[in-house]
Amino acid sequence: MISKKLEKGDKVNFTRHISRQNILDFAQISEDHGDHHVTGEKLLAHGLLVATLPTKLGGDLNFIASNMYFEFVKGVYENETVTCVGHIDKIIEQSRRYKVWFSFNCYNEKKETVLKGTSSGMIWKI
Repeated sequence: MISKKLEKGDKVNFTRHISRQNILDFAQISEDHGDHHVTGEKLLAHGLLVATLPTKLGGDLNFIASNMYFEFVKGVYENETVTCVGHIDKIIEQSRRYKVWFSFNCYNEKKETVLKGTSSGMIWKI
């Protein structure tokens, strides 16, 4: 259920600080214990941990993705803050749902792109 009518051009955003504990917790959940994720002075975040930012944006809208494309541009390390901005590129209202196409860009505190991509899917009408 969405609280307002979505339109082409709408933007949504979310910011997350990536902590050492976030990375270690994700390593446990994903069972990806690569050395670069679990040892050393500064841990590298899993790409899919960073990809939870655009999925969080979709979750806020009850968006059900049928596909997602990610381009991992730059690594994210512990104690970095990442902001994701999602842009609605296209939306088609149908009788029981909205078909939606998103693009998104995630960037670090230096405004460098770390992840970008697209997704399409639908939102049920309630």
